Amino acid sequence: MPRETWADLADAAADLLLGRRCAGCGRAGRVLCGDCADGLPDGAAPARPDPVPPGLAPPFAAGEYAGVVRALLLGHKERRMLGLRDPLARLLADAVRAALADHPDGPVVLVPVPSRPGTARTRGHDPTLRITTRAARRLRGSGADVVAASLLRSRPGVVDQAGLGADDRAVNLAGSMHCPSDRLRALAARRTQARVVVCDDVVTTGSTLREAQRALEAVGLEVVAVAAVAATRRRGRGGGPWALSSP
Repeated sequence: MPRETWADLADAAADLLLGRRCAGCGRAGRVLCGDCADGLPDGAAPARPDPVPPGLAPPFAAGEYAGVVRALLLGHKERRMLGLRDPLARLLADAVRAALADHPDGPVVLVPVPSRPGTARTRGHDPTLRITTRAARRLRGSGADVVAASLLRSRPGVVDQAGLGADDRAVNLAGSMHCPSDRLRALAARRTQARVVVCDDVVTTGSTLREAQRALEAVGLEVVAVAAVAATRRRGRGGGPWALSSP
């Protein structure tokens, strides 16, 4: 049996044994009830932070980081509700499709933003890697030449980003990621030429995505876009609300 199939069975068993409730509304029985699933965003749109980090590739997200989408991301990441991987992967795949609308041809590599050292061990899984891997699988199922590759590693010394503003996040993350040569060689064995989309769970200030983009471009990879499940609503410099923006 394929490894991913075993993982699916393990996820389903864990959700059943732990007596899960819907992450969106709390209804007993499933990690995502039909009503909450039907209310998830359909499609994706540009998600530009304000201000946009200089040089950031076009960012796209499937929805706002609020309501059910936020509950799903937190349930998967912090509460290990592994059955939420598929709906989150569907949202990320929508964001990737939107990001590639202007780049329709050729192979694509989805690169998840890496976890900080020790974070994945503490959580018991790497949520962004899980979602990105499944999003690539979904896209391949629709005929796209897409693979997921965990190319980046996070260097020690990065502090928790919670509560930091855009400038402090940029300083905290500067030089914090790198692409080990063995991972680059492994990618070259699979794809001689490919466009790269950096993937994350949430677009906030864009600093994390910009640092991931920098690390990939430093080893000669072309980052054409960044994609995320959701984007936060922030206050821009002009004082107006910021959310998903029109193309």
